[in-house]
Amino acid sequence: MPECWDGEHDIETPYGLLHVVIRGSPKGNRPAILTYHDVGLNHKLCFNTFFNSEDMQEITKHFVVCHVDAPGQQVGASQFPQGYQYPSMEQLAAMLPSVVQHFGFKYVIGIGVGAGAYVLAKFALIFPDLVEGLVLMNIDPNSKGWIDWAATKLSGLTSTLPDTVLSHLFSQEELMNNSELVQSYRQQIGNVVNQANLQLFWNMYNSRRDLDINRPGTVPNARTLRCPVMLVVGDNAPAEDGVVECNSKLDPTTTTFLKMADSGGLPQVTQPGKLTEAFKYFLQGMGYSSVSLPVAYLKDRRLSGGAVPSASMTRLARSRTASLTSASSAEGGRPQACTHSESSDGLGQVNHTMEVSC
Repeated sequence: MPECWDGEHDIETPYGLLHVVIRGSPKGNRPAILTYHDVGLNHKLCFNTFFNSEDMQEITKHFVVCHVDAPGQQVGASQFPQGYQYPSMEQLAAMLPSVVQHFGFKYVIGIGVGAGAYVLAKFALIFPDLVEGLVLMNIDPNSKGWIDWAATKLSGLTSTLPDTVLSHLFSQEELMNNSELVQSYRQQIGNVVNQANLQLFWNMYNSRRDLDINRPGTVPNARTLRCPVMLVVGDNAPAEDGVVECNSKLDPTTTTFLKMADSGGLPQVTQPGKLTEAFKYFLQGMGYSSVSLPVAYLKDRRLSGGAVPSASMTRLARSRTASLTSASSAEGGRPQACTHSESSDGLGQVNHTMEVSC
């Protein structure tokens, strides 16, 4: 792989072109951070605030970042021709190995929001060897029931597409308050994203199937995410119930559930600093840190030096280290994540819900 791919790229995949933006250059054998945005947005609208925050610079200087725009959702995208069949959620996930292979990434740490979180979860289920960890914000692992489907259809008849999408992105409290943030996103969704292309993506997301995952040990041959996962949701966010259910279906020994107070439907926009802190802990739990690493982690050749320096830990990070990060030894060459559960009875384990409110 060349030293630097910094910039925009159109990658050929089995299901069409995919617009990708690379920031930085590869750092040795460390994975790339790969992002996937929510429906109604693109990588700029979804992640610019988060990745441009000062604290995040402490992380991104140690990892190459790969932003993926869903087909036709990038700024300036041409409208798809009449009759174009938008890729299914499974096909969107199946497009990502082409990105990984094109840039020569060995594996990635995914950060996805809403529809993007669903796509990355699918990607990790189908191609587990390519995913080292996942941060899934506002994920809904379920298909739409008939009542929800009918409500979506009715909403589409009585509301504009941007307003329909806003009810997916923001909490009712945020919408009712008619905040400056909601108004800004209403305008950007309507003006920046091609509306015909957005409608196709929106329709496909609402036609998604269940992720069909189960906590290991609850059913024979349970299908689950094998990598470390951090689930994130804002308090009173539209996706709160879905994230809670997803948490109940994942392995409690490799899953963190983070509920962020005062963050609404877009925690990466409203609380970028707090989310960055949580992401630091997540990386530390995977071994990318020079702070209190167990011997098992130090044996992994990729961890020498650590990706996140201890100096970057703030007072908040230090005060919450005990409750947010504890590591378990790796079963193979790649580090495993920490556990944040409060029970030790296997089937009865329930994850600790961490509400960040400071």
